[in-house]
Amino acid sequence: MEHTKLGLIGRNISYSFSKKYFENKFRQLMLQDFDYHIYDCEDLAQAQTLLNNSQILGLNVTIPYKEKILPYLDELSEEARETGAVNCILLKDGLKKGFNTDVYGFEKTLALHRKAHHQSAIILGDGGAAKAVQYVCRKLQIPFSTYSRRGDLRLQDLDAHSVASHEIIIQCTPVGTFPNVDDCLEFAFDALTCNHLVIDLIYNPSETKFLRKAAEKGAKTVNGLYMLEQQAEKAWEIWNFQKK
Repeated sequence: MEHTKLGLIGRNISYSFSKKYFENKFRQLMLQDFDYHIYDCEDLAQAQTLLNNSQILGLNVTIPYKEKILPYLDELSEEARETGAVNCILLKDGLKKGFNTDVYGFEKTLALHRKAHHQSAIILGDGGAAKAVQYVCRKLQIPFSTYSRRGDLRLQDLDAHSVASHEIIIQCTPVGTFPNVDDCLEFAFDALTCNHLVIDLIYNPSETKFLRKAAEKGAKTVNGLYMLEQQAEKAWEIWNFQKK
């Protein structure tokens, strides 16, 4: 029996959630002809080789290739084109099509936790995940400011007044991810209140130091696990629909 191959490309991703998640899905659906592989790519050339493997139907993409992979794709979904970042690829009929299912995952997360008073946002970081968050904020007409190490608004310049006046805080950097669980962005935690919604897109650990400090100030805190699950479900829908 010929197996349908799926997988994840990234760097230093042995910890990844994706393999276990999809293998559990295969078991639940009693699918014996699907395989999911972790492709830890040292460079873009290795990733490009996988894109040309006719035995692979679909790939998830993570750090550091969400943006770098774009020039090697033939088509982009609207979300991928608008965000300039891809985390899901369909390889079919000789074409490589990129999608951004992080957009779907974050929108579902926000819908679950956002209250009426959560009217504006601060986004921390400007990588691929942050671009998905920005897309959703624009779609939902949520005003936002993005702070990063290299952008016009610098992380080190983010002050207490700005934090106090934005009720949604989204942490999109990898700072605090396992195994570096003691790392934490410098942030005006004292400006947070019980009216704030603080989302950290990291899922491992389940509570980052950033979320722990936010919770201590009374903020509602949410990690990235639900977003991850939802974006994975969207990827599965894209691959499985196209296989039929």
